[in-house]
Amino acid sequence: MSEWLQNQWQRNSPWQILLRPLSWLFGMLAALRRMAYRLGIFKTTKIGVPVIVVGNISVGGAGKTPLVIALVELLLSNGFRPGIISRGYFPATEKHQPSVQRVYPPVDASMMIPDEPAMMARRLGCPLFAGKNRPAMARALLSQHPDVDVLVADDGLQHYALLRDIEIAVIDGKRGFGNGARLPAGPLRESRSRLRDVNAIVVNGGNAQDFRFEAPVFAMTLGNEQFISLDGSQQVPAVEFVRRVHGGKIHVVAGIGHPARFFEHVGRLGLIASLHAFPDHHAYTREDLAFPDADFILMTEKDAVKCETFADSRMWFMRIDAQLADAFGQLILSRLGKT
Repeated sequence: MSEWLQNQWQRNSPWQILLRPLSWLFGMLAALRRMAYRLGIFKTTKIGVPVIVVGNISVGGAGKTPLVIALVELLLSNGFRPGIISRGYFPATEKHQPSVQRVYPPVDASMMIPDEPAMMARRLGCPLFAGKNRPAMARALLSQHPDVDVLVADDGLQHYALLRDIEIAVIDGKRGFGNGARLPAGPLRESRSRLRDVNAIVVNGGNAQDFRFEAPVFAMTLGNEQFISLDGSQQVPAVEFVRRVHGGKIHVVAGIGHPARFFEHVGRLGLIASLHAFPDHHAYTREDLAFPDADFILMTEKDAVKCETFADSRMWFMRIDAQLADAFGQLILSRLGKT
């Protein structure tokens, strides 16, 4: 989703007001679809392990992937054997996109696989399947990895074909719900009333106290920055990286849902750089990063998995961790029967 459209959705303008009838129709169809699943008109699939869904009610990047990573690490550290399913956005050059594709470390950067699943598979080292059909992904993963005892679905709050045990909604703490309208007049896939049914709400950035719902609300920040060269030979903390690049020409690229968030994060660390925003899930080429004056080229971890085949010594990515209160982990573990 373009940054321009996201900015437009923060306000009401004449063209958005004209689209309101379409938004009402979109909302009505979404509500009818959800009701059809609840009444059993549409088929739902229950698998043999608990399912945790992490999603949001708005379009655009809200911070789901860092939360999924933190959630899986929480499960691993408490003795669970998690698997991940991810909708995945396949490269545009992939003509025949598989309905289900295993993404399992080691991941070959030259493979035509979605960027976020590739990043999570490398970082977490647990079974991960990507594709279009969530029940099919779940069945395939458990068939090949019967030891998996909990499944984490990256995105999918609105995809009810797979029954879930825990729902976690992520909110962009700075953009919130924009103008509060549903698509196409605003950014909402579902109304805010949908959040009454989730088990936890995580607010990424901003002020979590501004969001009050029946479900528990947790603040999430991104920190513990580590800078890693794309060839994997070097990894240094933020303070050391800032010292190294001081005085050099830095270019920062981001092909994510909300590039401004990454650029702001880099700026808070004291890095002065030329900024280059690309579309979400952009398939990078060598020409995209042809900056003759660059001493350093910095990118997100998600971007890095698509640039390794042509990386040079100037290219680094920033790895960050989602940081949440202990109460969040306690809630999830208690819902899973782990005390």
